[in-house]
Amino acid sequence: MTQPQQESLFTRYMKAFEDSEQHTSSCEPCQNGEECPQGAPLHERFARLQDAYRERQLKQR
Repeated sequence: MTQPQQESLFTRYMKAFEDSEQHTSSCEPCQNGEECPQGAPLHERFARLQDAYRERQLKQR
């Protein structure tokens, strides 16, 4: 049996964006720039993966 392929950085980045946006769309504090306890980890993960993806893109130029 083969192991599943690890998700690419881009795929994880886009999933984190989706999770962050989905949460924000239904969370009034996050909509007002006040991260809630549930939203903070989602937004932080998105930011961390966005930085990593952008850094990788810059290195490939």
